[in-house]
Amino acid sequence: MDQSTERNPNLKNKVKVLINMREPNDQVSSTPISPRPPSTAHLPPRVTSAPPSQLQSPSLSRSPLVQTPHATTKTKTGHKTTLSHTLPVISAPVSQYNSPSMSRSPFLGTPDRPMTVPASGARTPLGFIRSRNLTPKFLTPLASPLRKVLHLTKLDPHDAWLPITESRNGNAFYAAFHTLCSGIGIQALILPVAFTFLGWVWGIISLILVFMWQLYTLYLLVNLHESIETGVRYSRYMQLANAAFGERIGNSLAKFPIMYLSGGTCVALIIIGGSTAKIFIQIVCDHSSCKADRLTPTEWYLVFTCGAVLLSQLPNMNSIAGISLVGAITAIGYCTTIWVVSVVEGRPPNVSYGLVKARSDVARVFNILNALGIIAFTFRGHNLILEIQATMPSSEKHPSRIPMWRGVKASYALIAICVFPLAIGGYWAYGRQIPASGMLNALLMFHGKDLARSVQGLASLLVIINSLTSFQIYAMPTFDEMESSYVIRFKKPCPWWLRVVMRSFFGFGCYLFAVAFPFLGSVAGLVGGIALPVTLAYPCFMWLKIKKPQVYSPKWWLNWGLGVLGMVLSVVVIVGGFYTVIETGIQVKFFKPQ
Repeated sequence: MDQSTERNPNLKNKVKVLINMREPNDQVSSTPISPRPPSTAHLPPRVTSAPPSQLQSPSLSRSPLVQTPHATTKTKTGHKTTLSHTLPVISAPVSQYNSPSMSRSPFLGTPDRPMTVPASGARTPLGFIRSRNLTPKFLTPLASPLRKVLHLTKLDPHDAWLPITESRNGNAFYAAFHTLCSGIGIQALILPVAFTFLGWVWGIISLILVFMWQLYTLYLLVNLHESIETGVRYSRYMQLANAAFGERIGNSLAKFPIMYLSGGTCVALIIIGGSTAKIFIQIVCDHSSCKADRLTPTEWYLVFTCGAVLLSQLPNMNSIAGISLVGAITAIGYCTTIWVVSVVEGRPPNVSYGLVKARSDVARVFNILNALGIIAFTFRGHNLILEIQATMPSSEKHPSRIPMWRGVKASYALIAICVFPLAIGGYWAYGRQIPASGMLNALLMFHGKDLARSVQGLASLLVIINSLTSFQIYAMPTFDEMESSYVIRFKKPCPWWLRVVMRSFFGFGCYLFAVAFPFLGSVAGLVGGIALPVTLAYPCFMWLKIKKPQVYSPKWWLNWGLGVLGMVLSVVVIVGGFYTVIETGIQVKFFKPQ
């Protein structure tokens, strides 16, 4: 090769030029690359080999990789060759020829802002990318958020087959419907009973404080639903409890209250719905030959259960959004109708607002605790908030907590509009004479003869419809739990016929409990004490365990204080509920519904 290059000096010059043009990979240069000054000599235009598509870029003329060279080369013999007015020499890679943002690329410069060679020594964009191990620029706006979104929304692969998370196209309106249907119910009608133990002042103060307290814990649950750190959505209350306290402690603390709030509420709804259905038929069929009023309470329970089981065949939580809307409307309807009619019709004679007399100071204290349990039981429904939020889509830019909290605020504003007038107006209308069963029976007892049958029938019908719709949303966690056992074991969705069998089994199982324990509605204070930690205490402890706020900060003190107070209050309310049941006595008649 040396001999050939000595014989042919032109070949040697060509080899040197090729060596100089080779991209240096081992040396680092930071000298700006700028064109040399032109000379006065001219040569004919050079013909480039660039395809036509490369010459049509709108920013091609501004690229330092596309230059008009005015370089001067000197040969060994001393002759100078100057190139000027040549067509552009294109050295950009093919992938960047037609890029609309080519002039903004960090690998491209302008004559006033020359390109500098990166530290890696690479002179081409691909070389720079490989040296830095970077994602190409055209993928960056999509790739980075996409990774975060995928990290944020880690889902159990079985969730797509379960009723609660099968459909995730919910929105703020659906959340408001579900929350309103589950947050207000027939238990609100016994609020005036709590005022008979607390009086005007302490009754209103307790109602306001419990409402604000449960609204704060509701806010905690909404924000604990999805974890940015772990990328997990806690779509069920038990999942969040196990994540915060551990599986063993979480099951021991929350399993029974959650199970009772789901199944026990369905049993209570069958008792209330079946009894109210009997009252409705008696009102409608009064002085007629209708034979429907001859049915026994047990048979009315069965009629109500059949309707509830039929509606429960809808597949998932989002599919019952319309039913929850009907439940929300009927809840507002009967609450408003009952307290407005009670106030308009006036107070019965000899109404007294004095506190219910107790045999001793201890009995009076336990009566107060039982009243607090009634108020706490009124604002149940926290065990369904995470399940409702699980039906909504979530991403990094649009987390589910924003529309969920918007729906919660709207629903609880309506709940406050219904509950506060119902408690205050009901106590004003009936005072100490209000029966333990609540406002509906008081309305029929004191105004049954003077009130139009259409109004009485409307109030009763709204209660029946609301009980049917509330049954669906409170039964959904149990349906989800039953189907999850099949899905986890067989790794496939539950077939429709098995879904029908399981949901029918649950509905008629609740019917058997309703017939066996028809007195369950008389122990509302005791039930409220059992369910109170789920609403008022556990969310505070879960926030401390998961979010880990700074020790001795205001949030730390607030959550610890509310959590401990909630647990203490739960214990004393349960004791007070037991004492009240033993002291006042209830008609414990198994398998004999009244």
